[in-house]
Formats: sequence, C-alpha cells, structure tokens
Amino acid sequence: MDGFNWNRTLREQWEWHWDNQVRARLDGLTDDEYFWEPAPGAWSVRPRGTSTAQMQGGRGDHTIDFAFPQPDPPPMTTIAWRLGHVIVGVLAVRNAAHFGAPAASYEDWAYAGNASDARKQLDEQLKAWLAGVRGLGEDGLRRPCGPAEPYPDLPMAALVLHIHRELIHHLSEVALLRDLYLRKVTR
Repeated sequence: MDGFNWNRTLREQWEWHWDNQVRARLDGLTDDEYFWEPAPGAWSVRPRGTSTAQMQGGRGDHTIDFAFPQPDPPPMTTIAWRLGHVIVGVLAVRNAAHFGAPAASYEDWAYAGNASDARKQLDEQLKAWLAGVRGLGEDGLRRPCGPAEPYPDLPMAALVLHIHRELIHHLSEVALLRDLYLRKVTR
C-alpha cells in the first residue's frame, strides 16, 4: 500500500481505545476503589511493611505484592496492583528499554499511594510510549526489538501490537473491577 502510514495506524489503535473506551472509565477513580480487595488475599499496592505477600517490590512509601514463581491460581488483584503493573511492567520498562526514558523496574518504582497519583503516572507513561512509537517512524517499526525483549528478533511493530493488547486487556480489567466495586454486596 503505497503511502499507507503503519506507524500512525498502530498509534491510532491504542489512541482510539483510550479516547473512546478507557479514559472515561478511569475518571473519578477514588482511593477506596483503587485499594478495594475483590477477594481475600488479593495482591495490591500497600504501605511499606504492611504486605503479607511472598515478595514486595518498590521504593518509597508503597510496595507492590508479587511472588516468584507466581502461585497457581494467581491471586486476585486490586485496581492499584493492575495500574502498577501497567505503569511499570507494560509501559515504563519498555519506555526505558526502547525510548531513552529513565530506568524502571518493579523493584525500584515509586508506586502511587493514591488513585490520583496513579492516574498521573499512567498518563506520563502513556505519553512517553506514544511519543516513542511516533519517533520510530516507518523504518523503526521494522527493526528488531533487541535483547530487552523475550523475542529479540521480532520487529518493533510486533512489540507495539503486544503492548497495545496488554493495555487493552489490563485496563479492561480495571474497568470491570470498578463495575464490581460499584455493585458489591456487603455480607
């Protein structure tokens, strides 16, 4: 397709979903929703020193729960945990590895202690991601992902598609958790 802009098309895949599905579903997120545990033993972001999870990652006042290997079945998660995963594991690590953003890892991230700060972190990482993808241009989408990814020989376009699937998947889970929170039955 002569003149077809794959870079714009890949960015628009996520931007449409964000503008028409996700952004409004995150508006008004409260701290109660952010930390609500949908089941006993749910993984979350917690004040340092209060977690009972096998492992905790993070610097600063809050840590994120995890375990290695992951339990089978894995625990339910809070919105705080889901947003922490998206912000750090899906976006910030990739922004650092591919687009020159500061180094990021689950162990060294300063996790948000409230919904408002999590939204700001998400917005910052999404902005960096989209700017990085835009900066790849058409030719950059063809280059290999390199050693920062599990499949280093795949083109960057495959990584962009993967990250967008991850964003759609996990932020849809956040929307579902909000729906469940609003309709929860007290026992």
